[in-house]
Amino acid sequence: MKKILFLTGTRADFGKIKSLISIVDESPYFEAHVFVTGMHLQQEYGYTLIEIQRCDFKNVYTFENHTHETTMDLTLAKTIEGLSAYCKKLEPDMIVVHGDRVETLAGAIVGSLNNILVAHIEGGELSGTVDELIRHSVSKLSHIHFVSHDEAAKRLIQMGEMESSVFTIGSPDIDIMFSDNLPDLETVKKYYEINFEDYAIVLFHPVTTEASDMKLYTENFVSALLEDTHNYIVIFPNNDLGSQFIIDEYLNLKEKKRFRIFPSLRFEYFLTLLKNSQFIIGNSSAGIREAPYYGIPVINIGTRQQNRVVNTEIINVDYTKESILKALGNIDSHKTQSLITNFGKGNSTQLFINAIEDKTIWEINHQKQFRDS
Repeated sequence: MKKILFLTGTRADFGKIKSLISIVDESPYFEAHVFVTGMHLQQEYGYTLIEIQRCDFKNVYTFENHTHETTMDLTLAKTIEGLSAYCKKLEPDMIVVHGDRVETLAGAIVGSLNNILVAHIEGGELSGTVDELIRHSVSKLSHIHFVSHDEAAKRLIQMGEMESSVFTIGSPDIDIMFSDNLPDLETVKKYYEINFEDYAIVLFHPVTTEASDMKLYTENFVSALLEDTHNYIVIFPNNDLGSQFIIDEYLNLKEKKRFRIFPSLRFEYFLTLLKNSQFIIGNSSAGIREAPYYGIPVINIGTRQQNRVVNTEIINVDYTKESILKALGNIDSHKTQSLITNFGKGNSTQLFINAIEDKTIWEINHQKQFRDS
C-alpha cells in the first residue's frame, strides 16, 4: 500500500484538496497522511486545524512553522526542517502540494531532494506577484502535475515539463461547489450569528511585493467600506507579510452593525455564503474562480490577481478610495450571470484518483527530464 502525504498550510489550500484527501483516505490501495502547518495552527487566524480534525482523517500530523519574524524565507526554512524530519520517519511514496504558498515550495523541495514523487495541484497558473515565482518553482521541482485547465497544461509544457506527466483534472473545489452536501443558508447564518438579510463578502489579502504600501491600501479600502451602505461579512486575510496592517485596520469595523468579522469560515459554509451574497470585494482568488460559477458580481482591487482576471464581467479597480467607492456605487446595478469558466466540470476528485490508481504514474522517472519544444 502506497503512502500519499498531503501538505496543507492554509484554509484556502485545504478547501482545494479536501476532497482529494478524502477519496485517497477511503481507498484500499493507498494510505493517506496529512501534514498540517502554517495558518491552521495560528489562533489569530481561527486555528483551522479544527476543520481538518472534523474530517476524521486517519493520519494527521501537525507542525508549527510560524516564526516571530514573519518573513517568507524563514517560514520556508522552518517548514523544510519539520517536513524533512517527518518524511524520514514516514517514508511516503508521494507528496501532494497545492498552489503557490511557501509551504508548497517546502513540500516540493523536500520531496525532490529525497527521491519522493511530488505531485503539484494547480501548477501553470498566472498571478503576477511573488506567488507566481513560487508556483513555477514548485512546478519545476515536481514530477507530476494536476492542472485546472488546458492553458495551464500548455504553460507547463512550455516550461519543459513532459506532456505525459501533466493531467488536466480541473480545480478540485469546483467538486465541492456543486455537491449536494453544502449547508443551507439558514443553517450557516445561524451558526455564525449573521443577522443580515442581504450582504456582501470582503476578502482582502496582502500583496507581498507591495508590502510597504499595504497599510495605505487597507486604510483606503476600509474607509470606502465605512462610507458605503452595504452589509458585509469580513474574513481575515492570509498570513503573508502585510496581513497585520489589514487585521489592525479591520478593528475600525468591529463595532459597526453592518459588519461581521471572522478570522476564518468553514469552506462549505463560505461557499453557501458566497453563493447567496450580493457581491464579493477584495483581491481573493475566490472572486476569480468560485464567484463567476455562481454568477456573483466581483469587485477586484489592485494587482494581486492581475494576470488571472480574464472574466470581462469582473469590475477591476485600483487601490484608491475614489475608485473603490465608484465601483460600490454601481455594483447593485451590475448585471452578471453564472459562467462556465475553464476550471473543470466538478469531477476533479474522480480524475485524480483514476490517475494515481494507474500504475504508469508510479513509473514516472524520479530523475526529471526537460522536454525541448
